[in-house]
Amino acid sequence: MPNQVHASSAVVIGKAGTGHSPSQCPVEETVCPVAAHEWVNDEYKHLVVKGSPKALAATPGQFFHLLCPSPDEGELWFRRPQSVYRVARSSGRIEFLYKVVGRGTRGLATLEPGDSLNMLGPLGVGFTLQPGWKNVIVLGRGVGLATMAPISQLAGEHGVRVTAILSARSPELALAADLFESVGTVIKVLDTDGTSRVENVEAILRRLIVQKKADAFFTCGSNRLMQLMKRLGKEHGIPGQMAMEQIMACGLGPCYICVRTFEVNGKLEMRRVCVEGPVFDLQECLGW
Repeated sequence: MPNQVHASSAVVIGKAGTGHSPSQCPVEETVCPVAAHEWVNDEYKHLVVKGSPKALAATPGQFFHLLCPSPDEGELWFRRPQSVYRVARSSGRIEFLYKVVGRGTRGLATLEPGDSLNMLGPLGVGFTLQPGWKNVIVLGRGVGLATMAPISQLAGEHGVRVTAILSARSPELALAADLFESVGTVIKVLDTDGTSRVENVEAILRRLIVQKKADAFFTCGSNRLMQLMKRLGKEHGIPGQMAMEQIMACGLGPCYICVRTFEVNGKLEMRRVCVEGPVFDLQECLGW
């Protein structure tokens, strides 16, 4: 079968003659040096690695499947999916911002500068901006804010202004504010002062719609906020995109672990988040 594409060992960044990834294959297994790894608050860590040219071609919304070291004497049998936080192509670096919650991320948190990280990717379908969009709204909460962050980079490259509504329990968890401030306006809605209430967020969205600042919606991280954006999008004819978060095993499609139900043209349809997402049409998403 001459049309099949095969890959052998991983590409080791900085070491010539390692691995193999055919030019027609956009996905690559790479062993990447850790350049920096720091806590940004009590819950999240910021990881920076040196990437291969194929890894650096990752687009906003895509993810990598990371082979995390074990934090204890047990084994970790599966990789962990991690969305890209930022790609710095000029310096050859890829950034991840993640919450330390389970054994996988606790193991990932043990990596130090100079260590190596095995990554598979870039994977999945990312965000897109359509010609004619001048003002878009990003609405995210919790870990979803890290997933939405690359939209700031994409918007900056296309001259699109962003209003980012960042929902969090407290101010220090309203992540990616600095990235979005470079391309627009940041509105923080917090549990600590009650502004994160869905009713308040809806009032903000309706005001922005009246101000003609809502050519498109983007969201991730909260079922309640997704349902709100979906309802307003349908009411006002505003297109939207939703980044789904889901447990994965292979990250490549064959295992079907990450299947979710969507409504497409009035019919229910099963889709794999890893290959047919993680970014989907907002109106087709049913939530969880």
